[in-house]
Amino acid sequence: MGSESRAGRPRASSRETLAEAACELFLERGYAATSVGDIAARVGVSRSSFFNYFASKADILWSGLDERIAAAASTLDSAADVARVPAALAASFAGFAPDSLALAIVNAEAMGIADELTREASMRRARIADAVARRLERDGLERMRAQICAAAYAAAVMSAIWEWAHGGAGRTPLPPTLERALAMVPETVSDARVSQLRVVVAAEDLDGAVAFYRDALGLVEQESYDGDGDARVVILGAGRATLELANPAQVRFIDRVETDGVTSPHIRLAFEVDDTAADSARLVDAGAELLATARETPWRSMNARLAGPADVQLTLFQELGTRPAGEGAAR
Repeated sequence: MGSESRAGRPRASSRETLAEAACELFLERGYAATSVGDIAARVGVSRSSFFNYFASKADILWSGLDERIAAAASTLDSAADVARVPAALAASFAGFAPDSLALAIVNAEAMGIADELTREASMRRARIADAVARRLERDGLERMRAQICAAAYAAAVMSAIWEWAHGGAGRTPLPPTLERALAMVPETVSDARVSQLRVVVAAEDLDGAVAFYRDALGLVEQESYDGDGDARVVILGAGRATLELANPAQVRFIDRVETDGVTSPHIRLAFEVDDTAADSARLVDAGAELLATARETPWRSMNARLAGPADVQLTLFQELGTRPAGEGAAR
């Protein structure tokens, strides 16, 4: 498409126009065969005008991300208190939509840019990891742990961008995908000072409880021990663990949303599953009592309430998508 065909288009900023023209040329001719002069000519400006907006051809794809990485590094370096690295990273990328980069990711083969993307992405991943590691070491983590944790967070950021691009960049905003990716960083490399939450439940029928929670619900047996006499314990892995603290008003609110009059005990367990309705039915078949059928909550999850072995009341919840702005995610 020549520059003449642009006459009827609404006038975008020169930066956006150059980026659009560059991506068209990358698709038509390939990335390597497209020069800065070609891009400038497509728009009808001089090469020097191009350099008023971009430092190089690669800058068209990467400058937006580089700015966000620099902002994240500045936040991590200078803030007096960064309570959680994921929150700092998510805030730095709020509202970010690298459309030119997303187009290149999806059309990497057509543009002949796959190797270039891999190389350039590795550099950005290293920059993010360096910034996070500096912050974690400053906050007291030993060097190796800080570097492993930082590498995981950096991988989450870049993986989220790739996932968002392949999912249709214009269809959804990037931040929800990024938040989900950051939450996947294994707890073994968490920057928190507490490395595990373990709930201890006394079960009169231990074998029956193990059969339910391990075999029916699907928790993973990690350890088991026999002690003096007939003492026995089985430790089951339940994925990412959190401690949710709620005041009585919040507990009553959750009970109203999630059930038809069921009252929560002092401690209730909540398990995230892939299919609340199907898993509820399976657990009822395994001996649980269904207290409330699966229903959608205002914060976009599908929740059901059951009574399980060992006198444990539990919620199954399935995340359905991005929650409405301002809505909490309490269970």
